[in-house]
Amino acid sequence: MDNIILVGMPGCGKSTVGVILAKTLGMEFIDTDLIICASQKAKLQSIIESKGLPYFEKVEREVGESLHTRNCVVATGGSMVLYPSAMENLKSLGRVIYIDVAFSQLKKRIKNITTRGITFKKGESLRDVYDFRRPFYEKYADVTVSVTGGTIEKTVGKIIDAINN
Repeated sequence: MDNIILVGMPGCGKSTVGVILAKTLGMEFIDTDLIICASQKAKLQSIIESKGLPYFEKVEREVGESLHTRNCVVATGGSMVLYPSAMENLKSLGRVIYIDVAFSQLKKRIKNITTRGITFKKGESLRDVYDFRRPFYEKYADVTVSVTGGTIEKTVGKIIDAINN
């Protein structure tokens, strides 16, 4: 198990923190959202709008199921935890770190909620998504790192401390 798998809500910092964490630890960095964008030749929101949420979910699940890597920090899409087969694969590759950010912070961080590629079902609010996903993040996490403000470097430090203990 030589990978670090980051999970958490959109806006928690998985991609931003992941890049710095990878540089700090001398590891590669992979973002599953970018894999999806590259394979589909489209932005996440465009995929959801043009091909539908079930198609997007299928592609995201397949990316999680098929990822095989070594010495990487992997930032997952916020909904990756909803696919047990994908999470079983990711957990077999390394330690899963849940970046836990309070809802009030996420609300402030996410400015482009309708264009960001967040998988909402019809009629759902960001709060609904947060409340629904939280138990899944907790279920799959080997370590939970709570972040309430602070810098990216501080979050990276918390993750390093958590994985070294």
